Amino acid sequence: MLKHPVISFSIRLVLMLSFTFVLHIVLLQIMEYPLLENKIVASYIINTFLTIAIFYGLYLMRDKYSSQIGFLFLGTSFLKFAVFFIVFYGSYKASGSIDTLEFFAFFTPYSICLILETIYLSKWLNEM
Repeated sequence: MLKHPVISFSIRLVLMLSFTFVLHIVLLQIMEYPLLENKIVASYIINTFLTIAIFYGLYLMRDKYSSQIGFLFLGTSFLKFAVFFIVFYGSYKASGSIDTLEFFAFFTPYSICLILETIYLSKWLNEM
């Protein structure tokens, strides 16, 4: 496996999200819901790229700001939510409320990214 943490993280993230996306689509099909509505593809792609970019940024800052990495990570979570509101919230809220399918279209890839990011960053913090 590649030794560079950002590349290793990115590969694992893409594999995990690809598996999750396929599972998500299969579950939608089994339950006879529309497969590619609710900006599900955009949600997975945007979460993937944002997470890799944020992880790379934190990696670059890990030495200079080692004592603030946890706070920087929290700040990036707010950035992800800002992107959610800019890109997704308007179309989700257009019907008057955010339904369950819309919620899971965004929250599923977001939570997978958050979990994997947290695992990797906790390893960094334990090594410092």
